[in-house]
Amino acid sequence: MDILQNHIQALVFCAQSPISIEEIQRCLQESLGMEEILVSDVLEAVEAINERLQEQNFAFQIYAIGGGYQFLTKPEYQDTVSTYLKHKSKKKLSASALETLAIIAYKQPVTRSQMEQIRGVGCDYAVQRLLEKELIEIKGKAETIGRPVLYGTSQKFMDYFGINHIKDLPQLKDFATEENTIGEAAD
Repeated sequence: MDILQNHIQALVFCAQSPISIEEIQRCLQESLGMEEILVSDVLEAVEAINERLQEQNFAFQIYAIGGGYQFLTKPEYQDTVSTYLKHKSKKKLSASALETLAIIAYKQPVTRSQMEQIRGVGCDYAVQRLLEKELIEIKGKAETIGRPVLYGTSQKFMDYFGINHIKDLPQLKDFATEENTIGEAAD
């Protein structure tokens, strides 16, 4: 089982994005010449790897994210990594780009005109920046007059925000604050 664990670690480490169980199985079967590697074998190996990393107090472990597995630093090292990334990434998204990204995430697939209708202003530049950063992608064309382009979030968006599915996004009710009505005392 140690050999399987070592090969899985190598695959997860070299993958530039989360690697699926199916891809791990296919690579291991081909490279090790094994007839069949069960999903349960892969899951047990990942769990054993994480136990070993935990016992030896490593700063990272394998996480299930974006429909696959990826090495990520543990949450307790977030401040250190954030400091590094803050200095490395000088260009942040503007407030308008973040607003546009939120609209795309929650309303996808969405056209540019629908985004502009929600925002009340043009969003050409914000959409261009989000495409450059690969946080959104073109999902197709709408079946309406003019066949406008439909935008949606990308796998990089899912990876960046640590979610496996768009349903994992916080819902609006999670952000809503209770409003006072006439006759109620404010806190």
